[in-house]
Amino acid sequence: MEPPRLVATDLDGTALRTDGTISPRTAAAFARVEEAGAMLVFVTGRPPRWMSTVAGAVRHRGLAICANGALVYDLHTERIVESHLIDAEVVAEVVDQLRANVPDLAFSVEYEGGFAHESEFQLGGWDRKAVAGLRVGTSTLTARPCFKLLALHQRMEPDTLQTAVDELVGHLVTATHSSGRALIEMSARGVTKATALATLAERHEIKPAQVVAFGDMPNDLPMLGWAGTSYAVANAHPRVLAAVEHVTAANNDDGVAQVLEELYR
Repeated sequence: MEPPRLVATDLDGTALRTDGTISPRTAAAFARVEEAGAMLVFVTGRPPRWMSTVAGAVRHRGLAICANGALVYDLHTERIVESHLIDAEVVAEVVDQLRANVPDLAFSVEYEGGFAHESEFQLGGWDRKAVAGLRVGTSTLTARPCFKLLALHQRMEPDTLQTAVDELVGHLVTATHSSGRALIEMSARGVTKATALATLAERHEIKPAQVVAFGDMPNDLPMLGWAGTSYAVANAHPRVLAAVEHVTAANNDDGVAQVLEELYR
C-alpha cells in the first residue's frame, strides 16, 4: 500500500501537546513525511499570529490552513497567501441577530492585520498579554471584513450554543467550536477546513483517497469526513470519536507521530 501523498493534521489537542509544544518525536515524524516526498499541511483554527512557534519547530517548511479554512499561510515567509473573508455587512447582521436572541454574548474578530474584542469578551491564555488594550465598541468591531468572528458565552455548553448559532445565522456564516468552552468560531458561509484542504489538494492533483487527516474537535469534522483516511486522537471530542474509523493515542502520547511512523517507515 502506497503511503499517503498528503498528511493533514490539526494542531491544538491533536499534534501538539497540551502545553502547546511539538514533541521531538512528532517533529521527527513530520520530517519523515516530507523526506518521503509527501505534503504536510497543518489545518488549524489558529490565526496566523499564533503560528510563529509552530513555524520554527518545523523549520519554516510547508503551508498551514488557518482559521478553520479562512486563510492559507506560508510557513516559510510567514505570510497569508489566500483568504476568504466575512463581509462587514454580514458581520454586523450576525452580531445583531445573535445579540437579540442569545443574552450575555460577547464578541471578538480576527482581521488580517490583528485582533479586536469587546470589553466583555474574556480573553483566553494566548491573548491576555498579546492584545491587551485592543478593546473596541460593537460599531468598530463590525466595521470591516474579518476572517473569523467569535462569540463567547460564560455559562452555556459549547454544543448548545453552536446549535443556537446555526439556527439563527447558519444561512450567513459557518460556525464551529474547538476550545472546550462556549466560544463559537464563525467563518464565511461554506468555508471549512475541508473546503480549503480540498482546494489545495486539487491544485496538486491529490485525491481524497491519497490523504490522511488527524483531528480532535468539532471544527475538524469536515476535514475528517473529506479525507480518505481519518484518525481521531484518544482525547478527542465524543462527536469526533464517533465519526471516524480510526483512533490513535492521545496528543500527549504522540498519537499522530505513532501513525506517521507506521505509514512512512
